[in-house]
Amino acid sequence: MAKNFNGNSKLSSLISTPVPRTAKPSSEFYSIFSDEEVLSIIHALEVRREIPLKYSYKGTGAKTWDSFYLKYIIPRWYRISNPEIDLLRENFNNGNLKSSEKVNIVDVGAGNSYPVKEFIGRLNELDRVNKYIALDISEELLKLSKQNFTKWFPKIDFISCRIDIENHSLFEKLSGNLTNLETDSTAKIILHLGVTMGNHHDRTGVLKNFRNSMGKNDLLVFTNEIGSNSEWDGTVRGGFKYHVDQVYAWIKKNIGIRGEDCELVRKYDEKTDSIVATMKIRHNYTINFCFMGLDKTMEIFEGEEITIWRQHKYEIPEILQEIERAGLQLVHYSTDKYLSNIMVICKVATT
Repeated sequence: MAKNFNGNSKLSSLISTPVPRTAKPSSEFYSIFSDEEVLSIIHALEVRREIPLKYSYKGTGAKTWDSFYLKYIIPRWYRISNPEIDLLRENFNNGNLKSSEKVNIVDVGAGNSYPVKEFIGRLNELDRVNKYIALDISEELLKLSKQNFTKWFPKIDFISCRIDIENHSLFEKLSGNLTNLETDSTAKIILHLGVTMGNHHDRTGVLKNFRNSMGKNDLLVFTNEIGSNSEWDGTVRGGFKYHVDQVYAWIKKNIGIRGEDCELVRKYDEKTDSIVATMKIRHNYTINFCFMGLDKTMEIFEGEEITIWRQHKYEIPEILQEIERAGLQLVHYSTDKYLSNIMVICKVATT
C-alpha cells in the first residue's frame, strides 16, 4: 500500500527552488564613482534595467577605451580614413568660420583628444585658437587628453573639467570652476564627437543642455551614425563588437556577477529604437550596494536583461526635429561618402 508523504513533498519543493545568487560591487567600483554616480547607477538599474555606457569610461575603463580607439579607429593601414576626422576637415573648409576671429574649442566627451588633433592643428596654423577646453565624465580620460594635447600643442591654453552632459549644462561646471567663459566674447565651437549623441538616454535633454550653454555666435558640432536601426542585419563590428566585449567584462567584474550566470546579447530594441547590448541574467540575483553607511539591495530575476551599451542611429528628418525641439537651428550638415555618418552644425535658434 503506497503512502503519501506530504511533508517530504513540501521539503522537495523547497529544495528545488533556485537559491538567489548575491553580487557585491568591487572596491574599484566604489573608488571610481562618486556617491551621486552610485545613486544614479542604482536608479537606472531599478527604473530601466540599465547601467549607462558613460560610466564605463571611468577607472580602468578609460585605458580600455583608449586602447580600443588607437587600435581600431585611428589606424589607416586599411586605407580607409577616419570618417569623423574627414567630416571635420570638409565642414570647416566651407566657410562655417569667420576668417578673422579666434575661437574657444569646447570638446565635450574629449576622450583622448585624437579626433580633434588635425582640426586644432589647422586652426592653430592660422592662429585661430584662443583656448581648448576638454570636458569628460572620466577624470582618467581628462588626464590622457591633457597629456596628448599639451604634447601636440604646448602653446595653446588647455583647460579641463569633469562633466556629465546628460545632467548639467556646461556653465554649471565651467563658470565657477575654471574660467569665466560666460563673459568671454570669443565665440565657442562646441564639439560632441565620437557618435556619442546616439549613446545618450535622453538626447533632447542633452541638446537642451548644450543650447543653455551657447551664445548667439557659438556653434554646436556633433556627429552620429545615420540609417534605420530596425534594419540592422545582425552583423557585429567595430565598437559593437570590441568595445562591447570589454564593457561586458568590466561590468561582470565590478558588479560581481559571475560569468556562468549571465550572457551577452546584442539586438535591436524596439522600445528605444536602438541597437543595444545587454547582460541577460540566467539566475535570480540580489545585488548588494553598501555605501554612505547605507545597505541597498536590488533583485534581478532570471531572464531579465540589463542594458550596458546603446547606439541610436538617426534618420535625417529626426535630427532636424530634435534640434528644433531643443531650441537650436541647423546651420549645415553633411554625410560621409558611405552615407553612414553625419556631422551636424547648429546655432541658437533666433526668435
